[in-house]
Formats: sequence, structure tokens, C-alpha cells
Amino acid sequence: MLVDKRKAAELFQKAADQGHVEAQYNLGVMYSKGEGVLVDKTKEAEWYQKAADQGLAEAQLNLGHIYSNGDGVLVDKRKAAEWYQKAAYQGIAMAQYNLGVIYSNGDGVLVDKTKAAEWYQKAADKGHAVAQNNLGYMYDNGDGVLVDESKAAELIQKAADQGYANAQYNLGLMYANGDGVSVDKLKAAEWFQKAAAQGIAEAQYNLGRMYYLGEGVEINKSKAVEWLTNAAAQGNSEAIAFLEQIVD
Repeated sequence: MLVDKRKAAELFQKAADQGHVEAQYNLGVMYSKGEGVLVDKTKEAEWYQKAADQGLAEAQLNLGHIYSNGDGVLVDKRKAAEWYQKAAYQGIAMAQYNLGVIYSNGDGVLVDKTKAAEWYQKAADKGHAVAQNNLGYMYDNGDGVLVDESKAAELIQKAADQGYANAQYNLGLMYANGDGVSVDKLKAAEWFQKAAAQGIAEAQYNLGRMYYLGEGVEINKSKAVEWLTNAAAQGNSEAIAFLEQIVD
């Protein structure tokens, strides 16, 4: 059955005007995407606000995004943090992750690495890959938590297994250097390969270098140059310097 977006917007409008929280949220989504109505960021913010004030977590999350980015409202990092916190307390993983970022960077709040780690942990426990990676980085460096390289590797592994490219690169480094895991050049190359295929320049450089030196893989000068060239094209200075040494 074909959906009449304009008619749907009219029905949501009627319900939203009567205070129906889900209708208010859905109307905000429609104004965001221009479904059945013209895109209107101001109205989007207004309807999310109404739904958020009634405690709808998804609206609180979206309102946090809006205040963070200034979509339909003036940028207000403090308000963004407040709305993310409301959604985070209701268990929304993305809001918990965003709070981790906020406390880590001091956006609208004082920098608090301990709180950043706590919120990343909550999101990580729900399977949020970027939170897992960021928390792993914090354990690796003792940032807001005690240094625990083994736990760092475990968290970054979880993020890498979900296909998060930065975590795949970080895991490659850990296997290459023996941080939290035993040195394993083969696994290092495998994880660099995954990250390199997703365009991570640092992974492309490391993979190219490994192919040139035969670390974890058989020497393959052609593949080495290919990956190094890809990294260099993204401005990776190490790849550029390495290519200058090996290419006549």
C-alpha cells in the first residue's frame, strides 16, 4: 500500500496538537526529512522539544543533536549536554556515547575523564562500537581509568569485530607492538588490511610497509607500492617518505 506522506503529516499534526508524544516526535522527524511537509529545521526543533519535555528519550537524543549542531536553534553546548544526559539516563546508547565525548572534550561541561569513561562504558556495554574503541583507548593510556592494556585490547577487539575501521587499525597496532596482546604480525597485517580497505591511511601505510618488509605477509613489492600510494594520496607523510626511499 502506498503511503501518503502528506496525509500522514496532517494526521500526526492533529495528534501532536493534542499532546500525543509519539506524534510530536514523528512530526519532528517529518520536518527533518521533508516527508509530507517542507523541510523546516525550526519546526523540527519545536516538535522534538515538545516530545522531549514529555520524557520521550528518542526526542531528547535528537534535541541534543540539534543544540549541538545549531539546527533550527542557536548552538548551545550546555543544553545539548543536558538533553543527552536525560536520554542517557533512559538507556539510549548513542546519548551515553555522546556524553562520553562531551565529558572528554569539555563541550558544555567541565572536562571530566572519569565521567567520560563511565558513560563510554555504559554505551560500550550496549555494543556501541565507537564507545568500545574510545574506552579501549582510555584504558590503554590511563585516561580517566587505570591503565589496563588487556582490557583495552578486549574492548578494541569488540569494536573491530563490528567493522569499525579505526578500531581495526588500533587492533593492528596492538598486535604489531604487543600492547595488551602477544605480538602477532600475521594478525596485525590482517587487521591493517581490514582498516586499509575502509580507507584508513595509517593502516594503508602500515600494510604497505609490511608487504615491503615481509612482516606477517609474504614480501610483495607490488602490493606494498599500491597500499603506500593509497596512503600517500591521502597525505600520509610516512607513506610519502617511505615511497621516496623505495621507488626510483
